[in-house]
Amino acid sequence: MQPPPTAEIQAIIHAGVPLAAAWNIEVLAAAEGSALVRLPFRADLLRPGNTVSGPALMGLADVAMWAALLGVTGGKDESVTSTMTVNFLRPLGACAVLAEARIVKRGRRMVFGEILIRPEGSDDTAVHVTTSWVVIAPAER
Repeated sequence: MQPPPTAEIQAIIHAGVPLAAAWNIEVLAAAEGSALVRLPFRADLLRPGNTVSGPALMGLADVAMWAALLGVTGGKDESVTSTMTVNFLRPLGACAVLAEARIVKRGRRMVFGEILIRPEGSDDTAVHVTTSWVVIAPAER
């Protein structure tokens, strides 16, 4: 199945998760079970200590995983997050953030993934996320 263009995946995400649109999250790539998304710098997403907040990073990780799924399902995916384990390894600072998601295993009922988050312009992972999603099958008629 040919993945939809990244602009189409971004439009699907912005429509399905309005918070992603409000934060201007960009889908830079999404194909073959992986995705790269970008959260531009936003002062309103900083926490005390002048670093990007945990809730913003968890939201970004969730969006990145959905982008990876949309890239392998032709843009049609209604799976939902079941679990998310987040390990904050170091603060990111006040900057734009990149999240790389990859599908580790995709089964009929469950999908398992991993997301690495880093400051834009750096290769140093600041947040490591593992997640599982429940596949929602279309209703039978």
